[in-house]
Amino acid sequence: MTINQVLHSWMEVTEVEEFLREPPAAFSVELLCSGYRVHSEPEKSLVLIDDFESCRGKIVFQKSLGREVKMHNLWEYTSMRKSLLTKRIYLLMSACEDNFSETGKKAADKARVLKQFVVSIDGSNPFIKWQMERGLDWTISSVAGESYRVDIDLTELLESWAAKKLHTITDKPIKVKPVWRDASFTLKYYSDALFDFPHWFGFSKRKFNLRLT
Repeated sequence: MTINQVLHSWMEVTEVEEFLREPPAAFSVELLCSGYRVHSEPEKSLVLIDDFESCRGKIVFQKSLGREVKMHNLWEYTSMRKSLLTKRIYLLMSACEDNFSETGKKAADKARVLKQFVVSIDGSNPFIKWQMERGLDWTISSVAGESYRVDIDLTELLESWAAKKLHTITDKPIKVKPVWRDASFTLKYYSDALFDFPHWFGFSKRKFNLRLT
């Protein structure tokens, strides 16, 4: 089953195989002996995908910043914030088989991967932009200048989309409700504070969700 579903105009969910076969505008795919190298235009897209293995070999997104983005000064933070609020953001996520005995991240970590998807969201969309700005502003105001990490979670978006659009098929003739692995990305900001105790002791971790409503 080929899937390239569009949720409103600001979110797309595309199977990895389809993405490689028919890359979207501003992307090109290079075939290598070991797999594929995906090229993108950083001026138009923000790619946050780590290298990964697939049934087609190793997939490398050439200009990706990775799922965890590190920032060391105000300029880097400002640049990253601008990209999040103006570009289309690309992430790799996995739909996994729900074993019904676990919930949340623990379940996804143990579950069998059914399909991998490239998920993109339009950071410039007013609704997404508002949520992103609010979450980033809340994070900064809550950590009072020290180093911090913030996880931006898309699990609720994916679950809402899957409930309406996606029936993931296993190798058995049954339909299952997927749980999602890697449905988030992380920003890590390192301040120049001499004694960064809240960060050292793990008190400066934050998280916010992107939602449909």
